[in-house]
Formats: sequence, C-alpha cells, structure tokens
Amino acid sequence: MDGELLSETFVELTDTMVADFDVIDFLHVLTDRSAKLLDVSAAGLLLADPRGELRVVAASSEAARVLELFQLQNDQGPCLDCFRTGQPVSAADLDAEAERWPTFAAAARQSGFAAVQALPMRLRDQVIGALNLFRASAGPFDQADVRVGQAMADVATISLLHERSLRQSDILNEQLQTALNSRVIIEQAKGKLAERLGLDMEQAFNLLRDHARNRNLRLSDLAQAFIDGTQTLVGQTAAAEPRAAARPGPLYRQLRPSPPPVQPGADRGQSVVKEIGEGG
Repeated sequence: MDGELLSETFVELTDTMVADFDVIDFLHVLTDRSAKLLDVSAAGLLLADPRGELRVVAASSEAARVLELFQLQNDQGPCLDCFRTGQPVSAADLDAEAERWPTFAAAARQSGFAAVQALPMRLRDQVIGALNLFRASAGPFDQADVRVGQAMADVATISLLHERSLRQSDILNEQLQTALNSRVIIEQAKGKLAERLGLDMEQAFNLLRDHARNRNLRLSDLAQAFIDGTQTLVGQTAAAEPRAAARPGPLYRQLRPSPPPVQPGADRGQSVVKEIGEGG
C-alpha cells in the first residue's frame, strides 16, 4: 500500500472547509483512492437523499456504477444490506451467494466481479450510505484492506456530516437538488463526449474531470457548457486516447429508466446526508 498516497487521501477527505466545496469530486476521491490503495478492482458509493432513498453518487469505474444502479433497481445486494443494518457485509465468492442475492450475484459475475465487501458510512447510529468494494477474483478480503477502507469511509462520513452542520437546512436541501441535477447533466455530457470522440463512458468522465480541474471549473458547470456548445474541450482530446465506443453491455439493457426507492430500516430512515450539493 502506498503510504504517501494514503496520507494524502486522508487529508483530502477532511478538506471540506473550503468556500467552493465540490461534493461530487470529494466522493469520487473516496472511490478512486479506494480502488488504487486497496486490493480491489473497483469501488462504488451509495448515499441516502433526504427522503432516505439511496442514490449512486460515485464509482471508480463504469462497470461498478452500472452494477450499483442494477442493485438499487432490483432492491437486492450486499450494499443495500449494509446500509439497512449499518454493518459490514462481505461476500468472498458470489457464486456461493446465488441463493441469498440471486439477481445481484448473476449480474455481478456478468460484470466481471467475483467478490464484494460493503462498508457502512456510519457515525454512531446515523447511517448515510455505503462504500462498496468489488474484486474480480474470489476469496476473502484482506483484513488490513478492510480496516483501511472502513477508516476512509468513516473519515468521509464525519467530513460530510460536519460540512452539513455548518449550513442551514433549507440551503442543504437546495444543494442536494443541485447535486442530483448536476449528476444528470454530467451523465449527459459523458454520453455526448463519448459519442463525439469515440470513447467509452469511463474515459469520457475522466476527460471531463481532468479538464475541469486543470481550469479550476466545477465539473457540472463544464458539463453544462459542453452540452450547450460553449465549451469544446479543445486541446484535451489527445490525452483521452480515444477508441471505438463500447457497445452497451447486458446490464445497460436490463436497467430501467429510474430505480425504485430503497427505504432504510425504521430506526435509520431519518439519518441521511442532506448536503450532496456542488459548491459552497
């Protein structure tokens, strides 16, 4: 494990006290660093909105993002169980979990994942989501990796809740709606960029985020400008290493337009994150 990168990650996960706090980028730091630092293939993140409904807010790969959406739509999987119970859920071999999560296990294997570890984003009795680690090979997760993953999830949870406590509830609700709208805009920009440059969705997102960071722009602002045609991402296409656009996989074809609400248990239904907004 890269100790220097791990230290930098913890610093970044506590850096919410800025005027222009970008929660979408913050959450992607958590998933991206989880995939880099731990012995996992990908990571995804689910957070609850003010109504207690889970949303996919970040993922280190497109395969993980689609699988998280599939899990929500079918109301089945280890990540949902983790959120509902507030406890870690581990599946070292998804082939052995076919009876427990028949739909999810089959979809995960179809996406190239053989094992999953779900870690709660929890502070005391308040559960706001789950960090989900996916691995291509079956077998138990290294306990040192699990502890580090849980520590990163804990720090991110505390940071988000602390940032929320500094704002009034009406501002938080407005930020949440902005964040959800921003997510839609970013997905539209990803699709447009992927089609235009012949990239897959993951490459398109990385190109958008790198361009936004290099120019000190908010990701959602850049995405909207690109959709409107006022931003062309000139000079960035060479770094994208374009390739033939990937055809939608089987999971895309199985996904329905919008996931049904996932309600947490009665004792946790009111404990949600209300600040998934972009900017401060």
